Amino acid sequence: MSKHERWSTLLELLAAKGRVEVEEAASALEVSAATIRRDLDELAEQQMLQRTRGGAVAHGVSYELPLRYKSSRRAPEKQRIAAAVSDLISEGEVVGLNGGTTTTEVARTLGLRTGGGAREGAPGSATAPLLTIVTNALNIAGELAVRPQIKIVTTGGVVRPQTFELVGPLTVGVLNEVVLDAVVLGVDGVDPGLGIMTHQEEEASISRLFAERSQRVIVAADSSKMGKRAFARICGLERIDVLVTDSAIPGPMVAGLTEAGVEVVAV
Repeated sequence: MSKHERWSTLLELLAAKGRVEVEEAASALEVSAATIRRDLDELAEQQMLQRTRGGAVAHGVSYELPLRYKSSRRAPEKQRIAAAVSDLISEGEVVGLNGGTTTTEVARTLGLRTGGGAREGAPGSATAPLLTIVTNALNIAGELAVRPQIKIVTTGGVVRPQTFELVGPLTVGVLNEVVLDAVVLGVDGVDPGLGIMTHQEEEASISRLFAERSQRVIVAADSSKMGKRAFARICGLERIDVLVTDSAIPGPMVAGLTEAGVEVVAV
């Protein structure tokens, strides 16, 4: 097994379990413990993980695996959340999607739900899209580009390789020129006092602008994000209309969100 393959496997194990033990990983990869220690040391130097005695764990609030290594975490919950979010989106709407594993699941569900071809448009136009998706996530745009019934609008900007999101002034320029019926935001933390947050300040500013340009703001986040804080604040709860999460959300969190005027959908 090559170093690249070992690193990919180690990161996938970390994404699934939150920690990696040297001896367990050595047995799973059929290599020596010394090799695993060297791999973990090198990954730690690249800030992909935090070394511990006997293994490695994810960092604290600043920890962020590349998107492809996070996709396996809480997959069933995210699929249920995506289906519930899809039910909140009506045909013909213009919908914003930021980047992340949960919003990627939402995009896939929307693509499948609307898979019947374009509908008749207004007088003078041959057809109109069943949905228009505005996104700053390259992976979402790529997945939906093959769906002819969906119009894809991508922002410009600089790519963040961890999440495939476009950020910066070019992204802002495009979003300032569009009006959205709804936006679906993936986040890294939901706090009853602070609102919704993400790890990176550039991503937070783009998600905030998505919310400002939209009539309805839908937050899609599994229960592991509830009560968590991250570095950069997106907006307060007063700007959120609906939070879609899984059924493991704590009762006090539901009460706090409801009191703040947020509709909670737990699936």
